[in-house]
Amino acid sequence: MDKLSILGNGPLEGRIPISGAKNSALKLQAASLLCEEPLVLTSMPNLADTRFMADLLRNLGVEVEWPKGEALCRMHAANITSTIAPYDLVRKMRATFNVLGPLLARVGHATVSLPGGCAIGARPVDLHLKAFEAMGADIVIEEGYVKAAALRGLRGAHINFPFVSVGATEHAMLAAVLAHGETILENAAAEPEISDLANCLNACGAKITGHGTSTIRIQGVAKLTGARHDVIADRIEAGTFAIAAAAAGGNVFLEGARAEDLGALIDALRRAGVTVEVESKGLRIKRNGGGLVAVDVDTRPHPGFPTDLQAQFMALMSIAEGTSTIRENIFENRFMHAPELSRLGANITVRGNEAIVKGVPKLKGAPVMATDLRASVSLVIAALVAEGETTVNRIYHLDRGFERLEEKLGRCGAKITRSGDSARSSGR
Repeated sequence: MDKLSILGNGPLEGRIPISGAKNSALKLQAASLLCEEPLVLTSMPNLADTRFMADLLRNLGVEVEWPKGEALCRMHAANITSTIAPYDLVRKMRATFNVLGPLLARVGHATVSLPGGCAIGARPVDLHLKAFEAMGADIVIEEGYVKAAALRGLRGAHINFPFVSVGATEHAMLAAVLAHGETILENAAAEPEISDLANCLNACGAKITGHGTSTIRIQGVAKLTGARHDVIADRIEAGTFAIAAAAAGGNVFLEGARAEDLGALIDALRRAGVTVEVESKGLRIKRNGGGLVAVDVDTRPHPGFPTDLQAQFMALMSIAEGTSTIRENIFENRFMHAPELSRLGANITVRGNEAIVKGVPKLKGAPVMATDLRASVSLVIAALVAEGETTVNRIYHLDRGFERLEEKLGRCGAKITRSGDSARSSGR
């Protein structure tokens, strides 16, 4: 099993290119099931999760051309040969459940395994299924599978989500584009990835308006064609590297990062004493000599502070002067990184959905264990500023969401190396 060895060694200097957004790419891949002509995605992040989704699409009959190491993926769903997504192909990643809506919309029926639990909370799919039922689908759950049918086609519906859900909003959009009539989504999520999905679907012939707001309108069409679409830059990757640069100090340019997607983080970094400069082609993060100041954050749906940056920001606050309170309002059980940060010397007390972080003058390297994707990278950030060597184990979590992490940080001066099976096989 792979691990990272990190030697804390001072500031970061250089440029980091930001990859396409994993959270958008996965839903765009699922959208290929709706298109009778090829959907070509550029700036595709080469990750364990996106490769796994490609394998599931192939199993459903989609022709996928994605050469190893390339950022261009061509998917052609001319013929859907299977409408069954078995447990073995869904259990490893929740996003694979999003093939249900496109299959239901295009073919009229689908059988998809429930995605199961998650390390950062239950994240049930009830809202997804209720949206499909509102569109006229018959749904039963048997032996861990969702069996859905709408043999006469889905029909437009007025759906008011009881709370904001990115996953349910995206999945409802994927189904509604081929429904008969108009679908209105109220209390919809407004994340940038929602707009990216809408823009791609519209390029394929869909009629979606209101994306980026709490009310989305979708006028169903008879079919979708194909398109070429550039995946939006990954705001979570950009935010992660921004926090890493803030923690380690130095001067790092995040090439392709979009300031409009990171307003809450930029505000929090500036309040913490970090210089953030918005440039025409990205963001520049600078901290040269100045100390960090504790800042409170509450995770909220966009445009609030992203839950996917909470762990990273906690690592930053662990070395800030003063005491900060971090409230997690999106997912339960998302403070599993706190005990591992404490192994490095952080002073963190967790009380329900709050973490009280008292900044310490310095952290010290130690062996730590990754528990989930974002928790993993919070340990990397802490290790960059810790005295001595830190070993981060179980980094397969990192490979699910960060492309060439050690390479990108290494080019900016970080002393970070990978060891294990994949490192030996790739020669890294």
